[in-house]
Amino acid sequence: MLKEFQEFISRGNVMDLAVAVIIGAAFGKIVTSLVDDIIMPIVGAIFGGLDFNNYFIPLSSAVNATSLADAKKQGAVFAYGSFITVALNFLILALIIFLMVKAVNNLRQRLEREKPAAPAAP
Repeated sequence: MLKEFQEFISRGNVMDLAVAVIIGAAFGKIVTSLVDDIIMPIVGAIFGGLDFNNYFIPLSSAVNATSLADAKKQGAVFAYGSFITVALNFLILALIIFLMVKAVNNLRQRLEREKPAAPAAP
């Protein structure tokens, strides 16, 4: 069993996956910053300078705060603004991954078409 595990680990796929997870985590932070620091402020400016992260609906009459952080301290809230931001992060990340996969698939197809035919056996 140990030998099988060593063979499994030594295959390139496992190392490729490990590298992909690490790069993906770092890339996710870049996309989060893109959405939080660039896209959402522009969208907020279009809609009157509002910060979507602070959009919430109080679920208790005890909640009278104006910021999401304070409202969460006072009671239950429906933080739909945060959800909008996270959903936008996901959509942008999914679009970028889709475009990358599409580019790789197109490259593979082009390389397959350009492969020289195998010489005929004598």
